[in-house]
Amino acid sequence: MNSTKPEMQATERADTYKLLAAGLIILSALVAFYVFANHSLLVRVLGLLAATGVAVWIVTKTEFGAETLDFMQGSRAELRKVVWPTRAETTQTTLIVVAMVVIMGLLLWLLDVLLFWLVRLITTG
Repeated sequence: MNSTKPEMQATERADTYKLLAAGLIILSALVAFYVFANHSLLVRVLGLLAATGVAVWIVTKTEFGAETLDFMQGSRAELRKVVWPTRAETTQTTLIVVAMVVIMGLLLWLLDVLLFWLVRLITTG
């Protein structure tokens, strides 16, 4: 026996049709954009943006689109909670990182010179 309920199958089928319709709208808009290449670029871009808006609106009416929209809204809420560093903190951290890179570069260069000197001493000695 099938484990999914008929209502769920109908919803999934409707969502599939909505996603397919949104894809066809975008595809049609792209084809129209290039077919009407001799017309104004502004009109073609506005048409493409309008078609994209309609397609996005259709996608938001699916379960996948609603979940994606909820995720984006939750992400935006979490982003507002972030405590961003001040300009002074950012500058200090950057200077510390640059100083450590320079120090490590010098240490590695000294190690390289030392190892080169040792190898030369062993091979020519």
